[in-house]
Amino acid sequence: MENTRNSTLIADSRPPVAVIILNWNGRALLEEYLPQVIAASDSAVSRIIVADNGSTDDSVAYLRSAFSNTVEIMAFDKNYGFAEGYNKAIALCADYTYAVLLNSDVAPAPGWDKTLYDFMSANRDYAACQPKILSYKDKTRFEYAGACGGFLDRDAYPFCRGRIFDTCETDTGRYDTPCEVHWASGACLMVRTSLYLKAGGLDKDFFAHMEEIDLCWRLRLEGYRLACVPEAAVYHLGGGSLPAENPFKTYLNFRNSLLMMHKNLPDADRCRALIRRRLLDTVAWARFMLVLDFKNAQAIIKAHRDFAKMRSKYTAHPTRNLLKEPAAYRRSILVQYFIKRRKTYAELEELPDSYF
Repeated sequence: MENTRNSTLIADSRPPVAVIILNWNGRALLEEYLPQVIAASDSAVSRIIVADNGSTDDSVAYLRSAFSNTVEIMAFDKNYGFAEGYNKAIALCADYTYAVLLNSDVAPAPGWDKTLYDFMSANRDYAACQPKILSYKDKTRFEYAGACGGFLDRDAYPFCRGRIFDTCETDTGRYDTPCEVHWASGACLMVRTSLYLKAGGLDKDFFAHMEEIDLCWRLRLEGYRLACVPEAAVYHLGGGSLPAENPFKTYLNFRNSLLMMHKNLPDADRCRALIRRRLLDTVAWARFMLVLDFKNAQAIIKAHRDFAKMRSKYTAHPTRNLLKEPAAYRRSILVQYFIKRRKTYAELEELPDSYF
């Protein structure tokens, strides 16, 4: 692995935040989004770092040519995936107080990093936070990957303020109050670097998808809190790595969700919760079969098969069940959305909000 540091970026007064963009064969995304990240960020607060995940295009050459004086470059020897790629990059940024995991297809609004930094500085019991995440294509609507803060229902299905399953709401300002959340989005996640490293970072066995929810779950089990800070906003293209209908994405989401539950639920609750989740996944498999989507149906079967092979490596389990604690959302988001037809966060019964 090569870690290229331009001498003009090294100064005695290092900013407190490392904004890390993980890139893999994404020159086109870098051309469009990186200048916007630089323009919107406060150089007194943040240093912009691109960690290249073994790209085979000319991403690194382009970065060295166009951004040698403004962006730090880390060049890895191969594609380590989203999780391990960020783990390697953040390990090299251990001397920064905060690290931001920022997707390569994100354009922030001005002052975004200073707003998140100010929140974290004022709230020491918070391990991480995210901004409001809006769609790059339609800036009036929330974006799928995190919207205005993430939650888990009783079966560990994720949903957000502003987004439930594939329904993304229009941003009317309804969710502009800062809010404690169950998980913060990996599309734009500011985390205390020391806590990230202490927790072991993202689980590299996840490779991609659900890994930030797993990390957030582990941080909460350690007693830390998480927040969405809507005063800061970013615009996310989304779907840049794998489209929603891609069978590999289906596989990763189903497998990683099972792994996450297995790791983070206590012995007394794990078996029952996983049996219920398997039944629900069977319904999802049947739905794919009914519409003759055999590749995605097979992806669910493969996810369960590989989960059975992988679960034995995780032996230490917590004693707390965060899905049953007072701050949990004790209802089923499946029932709320598909049966009761509650399509927006504000319509949900027994909202899990914890506003500041």
